[in-house]
Amino acid sequence: MFDWTSTAEGWVALGTLSLLEIVLGIDNIVFISILAGKLPPADRERARLVGLSLAMLIRIGLLLSITWVMGLTAPLFAALGQEISGRDLILIVGGLFLIAKSTHEIHEKLEGNEGEASARVAPSFMAVLIQILLLDIVFSLDSVITAVGMAKDVAVMILAVIIAVGVMLVSSGAISAFVERHPTVKMLALSFLLLIGMSLLGEGFEQHIPKGYIYFAMGFSIFVEMINLRVRRKSEPVHLRSAYDSDPGV
Repeated sequence: MFDWTSTAEGWVALGTLSLLEIVLGIDNIVFISILAGKLPPADRERARLVGLSLAMLIRIGLLLSITWVMGLTAPLFAALGQEISGRDLILIVGGLFLIAKSTHEIHEKLEGNEGEASARVAPSFMAVLIQILLLDIVFSLDSVITAVGMAKDVAVMILAVIIAVGVMLVSSGAISAFVERHPTVKMLALSFLLLIGMSLLGEGFEQHIPKGYIYFAMGFSIFVEMINLRVRRKSEPVHLRSAYDSDPGV
């Protein structure tokens, strides 16, 4: 089980796969942060912790059931000239759910005060947790299949998942606070989730979009948004900047 520790190839695979899992997990953190932000402040940290822990357990469970996971790639039926497998079905349903959820969240943000005028009931902790669980399954399936293509040893894959989730647990609070503080960043994050939903839908119908293109588009958008934030920060009156610096919750 630990034979890989005696080879350089095993350590390289672990480092590369851990980094990839962290990158693939960023969208998971953003989605969890947005959903947890709907809960009372006292429950948000618990929702993030439970959500990421579920993501880790689901991925480890899928890795231990690797034969079943790879069996999901076998065609089940044909539709619109495309062979649809179990994996495709999960990606299509997950993509549609992500598109619908992101569109709903963007619509709520654009409604502004008019949307707040209607008395909406805050979602329960369990309702938020169920939504997190559904997306964890979709993201985990894609992540595990990627891991299988990069590493040969299941122990390496499991350790990479644990390392990646550990990094995400440490950084999730800071990422959530930053997204909540900046409405434009939150809107950008929702747009990313919409893009990922479209990507999952395309993958489900065997229309492969190179992930490098998606990550480049997301990275460039983040770069532009960071410049915008800095410009807006410099244009603020000095007294507002001082208040911002003294209050981390602003």
